[in-house]
Amino acid sequence: MKPDLAVEPLASWIKTDGKPLIIAGPCSAETEEQLCETARQLAQQNAVHVIRAGVWKPRTRPGSFEGMGEAALPWIQRAKAETGLPFAVEVATPEHIELALKYGVDILWIGARTTVNPFNVQEIADALRGVDVPVLIKNPVNPDLALWVGAFERIAGAGITKLGAIHRGFSTGESSKYRNIPMWQLAIELKSIFPQLPMIGDPSHMAGKRAYLYELAQMAMDLNYDGLIVESHIDPDKAWSDAAQQLTPAAFGEMLDHLHIRTVQSENLEFKGALEQLRQKIDNTDRQLVEMLAARMALVEKLAEYKRDNNVTLFQPDRWKEILKTRTEQAKKFGLYPELVEEIYKIIHMESIRKQTEVMNSAEA
Repeated sequence: MKPDLAVEPLASWIKTDGKPLIIAGPCSAETEEQLCETARQLAQQNAVHVIRAGVWKPRTRPGSFEGMGEAALPWIQRAKAETGLPFAVEVATPEHIELALKYGVDILWIGARTTVNPFNVQEIADALRGVDVPVLIKNPVNPDLALWVGAFERIAGAGITKLGAIHRGFSTGESSKYRNIPMWQLAIELKSIFPQLPMIGDPSHMAGKRAYLYELAQMAMDLNYDGLIVESHIDPDKAWSDAAQQLTPAAFGEMLDHLHIRTVQSENLEFKGALEQLRQKIDNTDRQLVEMLAARMALVEKLAEYKRDNNVTLFQPDRWKEILKTRTEQAKKFGLYPELVEEIYKIIHMESIRKQTEVMNSAEA
């Protein structure tokens, strides 16, 4: 049975006039003037609905700037008064929640390093019991969908109904031009589990470099995300944390102007007819793919029988290297991303190993 959440629609707790929710602000609240000036310039863009700022900064290693803590919260009060915009901050402990609410913070978010730990999430859930505040939950650092789902279930269990997800990418150890690999499919899978849950893209933490922000923000919009959370600083190169991924408010506004916001559905009958035809062709192609996978597994089973009868080991490293090399080369010839085909074949190979193990073990029994 699929889990379910009682989630209020985004429009019931933040007014965006039907546009994507835009959250922006500095990675860290460094000084009162830096925070307030950034907030003022962002408000002038007339596109930002919420200002964000890091007050408590969980860093990977000690010695890095870890935020100004409670000292920054009165700055947030001033920036709210000057701009009229609500504020969002990250919280990681019950004490953070108490202080944030005391100083009038409007939206809380749980960071990736907290989401990964169910004990921490439960402590936060217990502290939120009886509180009416929107809570956004970032995906865990590692690509574990169950942890993300569990975090929502814990916070919802405390009675929080104003919930949203922040997709900030994942750390996998693999080489990538991005700081955190998006792995869009995991966010899409979360939406399939909780269709009513607003999804907010975080291109700043995916990118790690401002050069990639636009392409990631556009991808989030193309996937019908409900909004974006982006880091912006009045002088990014002098930022005390994550300088390379922050934009000036002006550059941020320019990026927003260039984003294409597409409709979910079209009433054009010609378009609907053509779309349905293409979908039918895709369905037929998918059916053929499944049939070919079944045929391949039948051959794998036959292969396992030969290995078993000739007392040959199941895994052949040289053969696996050859498959990866030839299939990715074929992918390039057909205009496919080699990385895509490599990931597909890794999954196929895992199933092949499972099938061969099954054949060999059944014979020995």
